[in-house]
Amino acid sequence: MGSTSPNTTRKPIRCKAAIGRKAGEPLVIEEIEVAPPKAYEVRIKILCTSLCHTDITVWKREAPIGVYPTIFGHEAIGVVESVGDYVEEVKEGDRVVPSFLANCNECIDCKSEKSNMCTKFPFRAGAGMPRDGTSRFIDSNGDVVHHFLSVSSFVEYTVVDIAHVVKISTEIALDKACLLSCGVSTGLGAAWKVADVQKDSTVAIFGLGAVGLMVAEGARLRGASKIIGVDMNPEKFKIGKKFGVTDFINPKDCSEKPINEVIKEMTNGGADICFECIGLASVMNDAFTSCRWGWGKTIIIGVEMHGAPLSVSPYELLWGKSITGSFFGGIKPKTDIPLLAKRYIDKELDWDKVITHEVGFQDINKAFDLLIQGKSLRCIIWMNK
Repeated sequence: MGSTSPNTTRKPIRCKAAIGRKAGEPLVIEEIEVAPPKAYEVRIKILCTSLCHTDITVWKREAPIGVYPTIFGHEAIGVVESVGDYVEEVKEGDRVVPSFLANCNECIDCKSEKSNMCTKFPFRAGAGMPRDGTSRFIDSNGDVVHHFLSVSSFVEYTVVDIAHVVKISTEIALDKACLLSCGVSTGLGAAWKVADVQKDSTVAIFGLGAVGLMVAEGARLRGASKIIGVDMNPEKFKIGKKFGVTDFINPKDCSEKPINEVIKEMTNGGADICFECIGLASVMNDAFTSCRWGWGKTIIIGVEMHGAPLSVSPYELLWGKSITGSFFGGIKPKTDIPLLAKRYIDKELDWDKVITHEVGFQDINKAFDLLIQGKSLRCIIWMNK
């Protein structure tokens, strides 16, 4: 159990971090100082982490979207090194995954089945800790280094608020558990909790990255009759088949008719459910126009990478179509992540194929290159290699 009185034995830790100094430039490995955890905080030794498209989207942007210097990374697993006052949920030595989405278990949203948001600690990409807005990182010059998505996992030690920490079983392999922080949970949750894919549904997935492939896996497990993958990389169809994709469309090959007409022909009127997993307003519109009149649903998962607004036809809304956002797949971190881990341990779920590459921490920029070039799905970054 965490202490309820001040603990003067907690000390700062000096360790290595991969710091983003300027938008779009390679991360720089530097020594930093990580402060001890304050009340309701946990200091975590990161064991391995991974790179998500959201990291890249923000890393490319200048202020106010990108804030520098910063420590990116939000998909990880680690072990509790120390805890601040009033932390009772985890203790030193526990294996945990950080979550960019808070789950306080106290607010109206956390107690509701209708939402996975948290009213007490609303989502923020902000540069500081959730409770006081300050940083726990300083560089060798004594300057502040900012946090990212309340996690910052591209560092040997990080400090995370307990509302963003999930204890996890030691029975699941580190690299597999790491992906529960974002990609795996987001994809499976979107298919199961947000869209509620039904048996014999027709599904179209725009973007076959790690998240899109986990949407396909979720739809396959729910018994979808047709799972159409839409991607400009022809190699993704071969990969997609392993996750249940039955048909593939490369937009480059759709020169004679719009992609929504192609999908309508393949599904006798439009897909029951379309998922946008890329983060482009134009593709979100393609997904919306590709779903069926009457009951077609479009699920928006991708973070719009340019901040562009979405424009859809109000007539199509009147015709019974719906469009909804999916944030972290509707997953409530503290309850749903352990359940997904157990299903993996019990061999009911398998996302091993999402991991295509591994690198050591010193080679973290290689992970960026692989994902930007479309050569990887998830690259595990091991801190001890």
